[in-house]
Amino acid sequence: MRWIALCVAALSAHAAVNARLLRRPAVDARTRRTSVLLPVRDEAHRVEPCLRALLRNDFDELLVLDDGSSDGTADVVRRLAGEDPRVVVLTGRPLPIGWLGKPHACQQLADAADQGSEALVFLDADVVLAPHAIAATVGMLDAVDLVSPYPRQDCPGATRLVQPLLQWSWLTFLPLRLAERSPRPSLSAANGQLLAVRRSTYDRAGGHAAVRNEVVEDVALLRAVKAAGGTGGVADGTELATTRMYDSWRELVDGYTKSAWTLPVPAAGLLAVLYVAPAVAALRGSRWGQTAYAAGVVGRVISARRTGGRALPDSLAHPVSVAALCWLTGRSHLARRRGTLTWKGRSV
Repeated sequence: MRWIALCVAALSAHAAVNARLLRRPAVDARTRRTSVLLPVRDEAHRVEPCLRALLRNDFDELLVLDDGSSDGTADVVRRLAGEDPRVVVLTGRPLPIGWLGKPHACQQLADAADQGSEALVFLDADVVLAPHAIAATVGMLDAVDLVSPYPRQDCPGATRLVQPLLQWSWLTFLPLRLAERSPRPSLSAANGQLLAVRRSTYDRAGGHAAVRNEVVEDVALLRAVKAAGGTGGVADGTELATTRMYDSWRELVDGYTKSAWTLPVPAAGLLAVLYVAPAVAALRGSRWGQTAYAAGVVGRVISARRTGGRALPDSLAHPVSVAALCWLTGRSHLARRRGTLTWKGRSV
């Protein structure tokens, strides 16, 4: 348990270093012709806040692709866009064999974007942007080829048990500045909720066609960019955007079941050893277990404070959060083995 405690303490110290190095938004000045690309599928209940905020931003065109919605999403988009000449609503083509839905929608959007655009900004319909978000995001492309400003996560109810682990994971385990330049696929983190890429690099990497069957297409796209000689990674999007991925625990379970199988079982086991086992040992009176638990809580607090999350009392339940993630990972692996993975009515 002593070595576990030392390891957890080192990881929390690494998170503190990353919190200082995390790339921040550029000055509010857009210097590239920009196309904003928004795929939507059955988002009538949430697309309005996204669009109202987006239309207050500075960009050259907004392409919205309705990917087979059955709830009138496209009508909502047209009503909100009004006479704004920047907005074009497209109808998605049927999903080809070998493609997953989101990569196919994103590739169609990229193909339809103005060929003169120097920057492509991909956005999800559950993201609400600050008025300067697009300009600040595109400005960060001065330093890297692809940038993914991580939005502040709105986590209602029980969802905050697991959702903040997304930011905690890359702050804790990924050397951020090294990862931006490294071509190693394992040193990659991205978030497709808000992602900007230089058009020339995107095309050179093969676009979303290169990641057509990837469930976690955002990270896969970054890896394709790196394989093509580009650079990129996550950045601080706390003041740029807010998103609520899931409204309930049930939605979160469904969402993680779709994609958590991408976390290898041994990695989930290591997380359990580092963050769950010490809590159990601490309850049994182990001093090293108590030390390891405390170090893990400190790391979670650092992550929450840096990314706009709720530090306390949520961080005190960090072992429970990790245990829940391990359970979701096992559930996802089992569903994949059984061939029952689905998302928005489509097989994954």
